[in-house]
Amino acid sequence: MGPVPCQGPFSMRYARMEWLNPSALLALIVVTPWKIVGWSGSAIFSIRFFLQWIASERAKKSVIPVGFWECSVLGSLLALSYFAIYRRDSVGVLMTLAPLPLYIRNLYLKWREVLVERKAKRPSEASKESEIAASENPL
Repeated sequence: MGPVPCQGPFSMRYARMEWLNPSALLALIVVTPWKIVGWSGSAIFSIRFFLQWIASERAKKSVIPVGFWECSVLGSLLALSYFAIYRRDSVGVLMTLAPLPLYIRNLYLKWREVLVERKAKRPSEASKESEIAASENPL
């Protein structure tokens, strides 16, 4: 079975991206909107490691921030759409689809943790404000 027609170097499905052609031809890369989606997914997925590294350096311990899981979900969805719609590649679909439920579950757990922490901070802030107000007006 040959390549899908939209995967050929001269696809009639997408207009040529003239502004990218000179640099793309030098690198022998065919640029299509779906490849930009795929590259974006890969880039966002890779950014998550930098987010984790920066958060860990700031905390001086290993930390996985919410942004790590957000980038995991968004990057996987973009890569999944590229493999499923443009490439029609079952290996790529399985590779990006399999861990997606784990990313979504971890994102849910992390956001729930963040919301609990925010809720716990609110009463302490209210008590501090009442203490400040009481100290300013000693009646």
